[in-house]
Amino acid sequence: MENEFVILVDVNDVAQGLMEKMQAHREAVLHRAFSVFLFNSNNELLLQQRALGKYHSPGLWTNTCCSHPRQHESVHQAADRRLLEEMGMKAEMKEVFSFIYKADVGQGLTEHELDHVLIGYSDDVPQLNPAEVNSWKYATMSAIREDMREHPESYTVWFRIIFDRVDQYLHQHK
Repeated sequence: MENEFVILVDVNDVAQGLMEKMQAHREAVLHRAFSVFLFNSNNELLLQQRALGKYHSPGLWTNTCCSHPRQHESVHQAADRRLLEEMGMKAEMKEVFSFIYKADVGQGLTEHELDHVLIGYSDDVPQLNPAEVNSWKYATMSAIREDMREHPESYTVWFRIIFDRVDQYLHQHK
């Protein structure tokens, strides 16, 4: 398998170089990432359950898709690519905000990301890549909030961090 690289950034999202992805996660180095939140026409969020073979957070529920842009790839290009690779879907997406977080994801790995959040809408049925995604479901933000309160261990750490920010954005931009 070919090594994947992430784009190292400063707090202003200025590229500082490249690092092999696993090394960046072992060393907790700040890098560029994105998180996609797709909603259907009923304003339900499309969640994915990560594949059971993922190197961290296997089997946990999370936002529609997330990943890292490649060198010379914009956040939007990367989001389009990964949405198609993971969920077999295309959608118009808009970047709504970005933020920095740092979270232990187990196995000696840390996500330290400047995360660009994109929101889009689609009623397409996902065509899952089983190497990436185990399952999917649509749920309302309130149902997700309640389930996260009762079963936080069922969700990825970054989704638990970002969820309130996305919900707040949606309320402010109705």
